[in-house]
Amino acid sequence: MKRVKTGIYGLDELIEGGFPAGRTVLVSGGCGTGKTIFSMQFAYRGAVEFDEPAVFVTLDERPKMIREDMLRFGWDLKKAEQQGKFAILDASAAKVGFPSDEKYTLPQSGIDIDKLLMKIMDISQQMGAKRVVIDSIAGLGLQAENVNEIRKTILKLNYLLLKTNYTTVITSEIAEQSFESGPMMFSKYGVEEYVADGLIVLHYLGIGTQSNRQLYIRKMRGTKHFEDLIPMEITPKGIVVKKPEDEYKI
Repeated sequence: MKRVKTGIYGLDELIEGGFPAGRTVLVSGGCGTGKTIFSMQFAYRGAVEFDEPAVFVTLDERPKMIREDMLRFGWDLKKAEQQGKFAILDASAAKVGFPSDEKYTLPQSGIDIDKLLMKIMDISQQMGAKRVVIDSIAGLGLQAENVNEIRKTILKLNYLLLKTNYTTVITSEIAEQSFESGPMMFSKYGVEEYVADGLIVLHYLGIGTQSNRQLYIRKMRGTKHFEDLIPMEITPKGIVVKKPEDEYKI
């Protein structure tokens, strides 16, 4: 099976060299766990370091803020955009019915899944993109009338993305949980984890000045992967997954 480097330091060696190429991976976690950083690291390093152009679809944050925030990791998104290696599709403005001054955006009438996918494919074909990020899937929920409609939308989204052969990362926000608190929720709507080929859950426990970040590979189809909780850090160069033997197994 062909593999795609994740761009996350220390992760590839735990999943046989990277994500399965052309598949969809869901990254879920509570607020502040690092989902956007994870997905951007996958997209940016893929585009700049691995010569795999990327399209980053933002449904929640303004592109201007994203560009500013990512400079802290040394990721110059604007430069990568100017080089034609990286593109941001602003769907956040359309979601609330506002105009956008971004190069790539959607009509103010709101988010339509078919128009969104057509725009993603149009941009991807223009630049020869290999990677796509959708951050986050919850942003689509504001345009659907009920959860069943949301589930149908997610199924359709995944089906069409698989046909394009892009390696895709989708983020989903969930409430922070512990393994002792009962049945775990791995996605917002309870369907994303079933249609995705891979599922990575990010955890963060912060108490006072102490913080504990962990990553859990719930599944990765066609891949023998590490099954314990894995310590991780958000460093000045991005997310770093620690070698399990450097800490203790949980």
